[in-house]
Amino acid sequence: MAGPASSSRTSLHDWQALSDHAHATRQLTLRDLFAADHVRAERLSFEACGLFVDHSKQRITEGTLPMLVRLAEACGLRERIAAMFAGDRINTTEHRSVLHVALRTPRSERILVDGVDVVPGVHEVLERMASFCDRVRGGQWLGHTGRRIRAIVNIGIGGSDLGPVMASTALRHYSDRDLTFRFVSNVDGTDFAEAVQGLDPAETLFIVASKTFTTQETLANARTARAWALAALGDEQAVARHFVAVSTNASEVAAFGIDTANMFGFWDWVGGRYSMDSAIGLSTMLAIGPERFSELLAGFHEMDEHFRTADFEQNLPVLQGLLAVWNTTFLGAHTIAVLPYDQYLARFPAYLQQLTMESNGKRVTLAGRFIDDYETCPVYWGEPGTNGQHSFYQLIHQGTRLIPCDFIGFVRSLNPAGRHHDLLMANCFAQAEALAFGKTEAEVRADGVPESLVPHKTFPGNRPSTTILAERLTPRLLGSLVALYEHAVFTQGAIWDVNPFDQWGVELGKVLANRIVPELEAEAEPEMTHHDHSTALLIRRYRRGRRKSD
Repeated sequence: MAGPASSSRTSLHDWQALSDHAHATRQLTLRDLFAADHVRAERLSFEACGLFVDHSKQRITEGTLPMLVRLAEACGLRERIAAMFAGDRINTTEHRSVLHVALRTPRSERILVDGVDVVPGVHEVLERMASFCDRVRGGQWLGHTGRRIRAIVNIGIGGSDLGPVMASTALRHYSDRDLTFRFVSNVDGTDFAEAVQGLDPAETLFIVASKTFTTQETLANARTARAWALAALGDEQAVARHFVAVSTNASEVAAFGIDTANMFGFWDWVGGRYSMDSAIGLSTMLAIGPERFSELLAGFHEMDEHFRTADFEQNLPVLQGLLAVWNTTFLGAHTIAVLPYDQYLARFPAYLQQLTMESNGKRVTLAGRFIDDYETCPVYWGEPGTNGQHSFYQLIHQGTRLIPCDFIGFVRSLNPAGRHHDLLMANCFAQAEALAFGKTEAEVRADGVPESLVPHKTFPGNRPSTTILAERLTPRLLGSLVALYEHAVFTQGAIWDVNPFDQWGVELGKVLANRIVPELEAEAEPEMTHHDHSTALLIRRYRRGRRKSD
């Protein structure tokens, strides 16, 4: 059955103007644009919240950004920003407010949801988290046998894992090195086995992060952790000293054996992929301490205020989001590479994968119409430089696909070592330069390259990129960087007319998995007429293999 008519976005005058503009400028190259404008880099660089952002290597003319800004106005971005900060229920499919910005709002400010100020509740949870972290870090919180906690294992999945893992890696320089931090997310038993390898149950604390305390993968890992701990400690009472919860389901938390006094909650207006600065960040606070966690929140809030108040023409998240729309929807790019030139940001691209693709990987508008006349979210991916240069940069430079890139670098290293940082950043700047300007056949020939190799050594250039440069990686800077992308995603969602705050696409696979589990575990051969032939064949093959191994 055909769905409702497509979105009306393409009927907007500003949308059509951008489409015509993309067609009219398709032959222009970055070489042409730079040659014609000697202050292009200064004119297309912007700075706020500790970030210097150079968009001059994007395939845009002097008129492109003003046209994108007009499209944002026509799509109601300004009103949607105001509605989010006001606590309106802009997550329409789940009838919820969207207030991750409240998680980093200072105590002195107010944000109302249904007439109730949510800021005091946020700070009450932060205070409880800080008190708990101080006790663990200071050695006052003891395990069941009276020994100090020396290992923290966070059990979660999705936003309950990716944010904490990314932050733990990004801020490891500031972490308490007397504590070991591990993370378990995959329901594959190998993930748990490797996470607890070498740990002493008497000195290990588990954080079970699940808002409902019913998430299948998280609860499976939590039960395995419980069994692992009790096998060594031998007393059910030990659970209360070795497990805490980030959840809102007090009855299930208590049934597991966790003292609800050690349950840290958050709210339905916090989406999982926007939750790293909520109680989900308990492992982060344990690692870096409450004071530095407050600095992280301050960086988030600074970018929030910039996003809320700055003119769109100078607004970093708005421009970041609009350029992603330009590259994806109007230039036909299907992917964006995020390339941090800092090893501490090794997990940042993986974090962005969920933030971007779970948010805007949608084919239905807010009004429920199918989108069939423009592209929405691209595929986000990446690795740290310089490792990626020896892996996939070949495709970015000389492949047949257009892959816009975000380069992220820092002026100062947190671990200075001779010439290392200069070499690192020289590569960062050089890669962006090479992508933009390439190397022509004439330039290759001028190097004396044999004619047979000229095509192979020619670089087409004209590959767009943005470079984000900051002084150094601090908790505050990380908060600003994450919020930059959060609000860029919001901007994209407003232009594409999708809801960035639901994720119905993850549900069907879970439902089908719950149907298949008992079929895999049944003693007798199950009736599988409800499956397609391929799935039924795979289930039977798996069951035969299990019986042989048993």
